[in-house]
Amino acid sequence: MDAASARLSRPLTYHVTTFGCQMNANDSEKLSGILEVMGYEYTETEDADFVIYNTCTVRENADLKVYGRLGRLNGYKKKNPGMVIGLCGCMMQQPEVVEKIKKNYPFVDLVFGTHNISDFAALTEKALDDNVMTVSLLDGDNSGLIEDLPRKRKFVFKSGVNIMYGCNNFCTYCIVPYVRGREYSRTPGDIIEEIKRLSDDGVKEIMLLGQNVNSYGKTLDEPVSFASLLRRAEEIDGIERIRFMTSHPKDLSDELIETMASSEKICDHLHLPLQSGSTEILRKMNRRYTKESYLELAGKIREAMPDISLTTDIIVGFPGETEEDFAETLDVVDRVGFDSAFTFLYSKRTGTPAATMEKQVSEDVMHERFDRLLELVHERATERSGRLTGRTMKVLVEETNREPGLVTGRLSNNFTVHLEGDESLIGQIVDVELTECRGFYYFGKLK
Repeated sequence: MDAASARLSRPLTYHVTTFGCQMNANDSEKLSGILEVMGYEYTETEDADFVIYNTCTVRENADLKVYGRLGRLNGYKKKNPGMVIGLCGCMMQQPEVVEKIKKNYPFVDLVFGTHNISDFAALTEKALDDNVMTVSLLDGDNSGLIEDLPRKRKFVFKSGVNIMYGCNNFCTYCIVPYVRGREYSRTPGDIIEEIKRLSDDGVKEIMLLGQNVNSYGKTLDEPVSFASLLRRAEEIDGIERIRFMTSHPKDLSDELIETMASSEKICDHLHLPLQSGSTEILRKMNRRYTKESYLELAGKIREAMPDISLTTDIIVGFPGETEEDFAETLDVVDRVGFDSAFTFLYSKRTGTPAATMEKQVSEDVMHERFDRLLELVHERATERSGRLTGRTMKVLVEETNREPGLVTGRLSNNFTVHLEGDESLIGQIVDVELTECRGFYYFGKLK
């Protein structure tokens, strides 16, 4: 690498593109950290000496994005033959994808999966030495994952912390358990030590990450509840905000609700995927809760924390979904009043049970229902969005705004706030009077 840098008379550059979830974003920070230790410098453009795509495969569209962008990378590589192209993440855990990469994209240098990021530097060296595509995929055992890796954080004042890996839920539409492997919880001691190091490094907000954080601790030799882990994290000096995602409704306990309600550090935001409001569709999805139990849970949460922001995921057009089933989803949205919702058209994923189910819903019907759902989500969210107007709330300032003289931050409930200020405020938690709500964001002024 030093020889290549000398030949080019400049430092070697890298670019990491992240597709998918917060866990992928966390992994990408480790990839960036390793690349910088290897001597590469970050660049904003994909016209770099090393480009790696950290892929997602939850929906077909994510796969198509990767394939589409690989063609552009090939153009860059023709201009810079020494360029290294790497692919990693969930999409690469599928054998048929790897075969397609080998056949159609031979200019790719490196392919690896979700379980061997710690081997990234060694795999890169092998790819460079052998001058052929290097492929390294491991089965879904998460117990051997190495956490103590170099890392380049996107923000100096906030950070994600993996508390567990994999998933044991096997929702019938979801490919994640097959590509991320079985559920594995890190020990509380290791997690707390990592958070302490982050605090010592100036981090004020952490996000605890897992495919289903509510089932944290079940695989440990001495089981520990997620609520208990949160209480330990609260005790760490310097950490002022604690977020987490994602929660599965079937595992969300009264203990967790009580812990959140009594905490001054746990943020007033809970992402609680619904997926469908129909108990029959939920059964086919293998979600293991009912419409009634979800509504009861949402009611408990709102009663304990009236100001909490509830957000959700909803799938439209799951196989067998009737108009009556869809009406049940609309009913839940109407009754709960989510602050926002990530809404998706059902995407058939090969290898999942849902892909072979009968009564696949037509594209036309899915799109028509999707539009109706979006309209209701927006209507109910708008009704709730301005409830904090006039109040003074704490805002973590995250970045300068595109509008000169403004900065942008977030409330505890994850709403965006724009206010007058400069970059000296970035990373600070400040008191802001919320003067105006414009749908899903506020304007405010420093107090």
